[in-house]
Amino acid sequence: MATVKRIKLGSQGLEVSAQGLGCMGMSAFYGSPKPEPEMINLIHHAVNSGVTFLDTSDIYGPFTNEILLGKALKGGVREKVELASKFGIRSADGKREIRGDPEYVRAACEASLKRLDVDSIDLYYQHRIDTRVPIEVTV
Repeated sequence: MATVKRIKLGSQGLEVSAQGLGCMGMSAFYGSPKPEPEMINLIHHAVNSGVTFLDTSDIYGPFTNEILLGKALKGGVREKVELASKFGIRSADGKREIRGDPEYVRAACEASLKRLDVDSIDLYYQHRIDTRVPIEVTV
């Protein structure tokens, strides 16, 4: 594996590669979804090059980006990376809704864990702030 500088992220000890891989464009927003085998190869190439901070969200696709990442993390890759995912934007009936209530957050996290097929997410954070819910309640 190549050497990429590592940095501390936050104050709780999480250390990540200084360069990360945002996975959004693999599944959504920048044209059609890219071919899955090519994107898995790209993720593996990034990890083998020393980029270990991978970022996704449940809204990317929606949902398909987390599924793609879950496939890429098989075969021991999960143990080599710091995995980030986000919650807070929900698409319902073609409309976007911002959610931060605890029930939604728990359900969103459980669904992300299932799609990613992992036991834990290293950094799980709020994509958009729900101004109707105090941040202390969301957290």
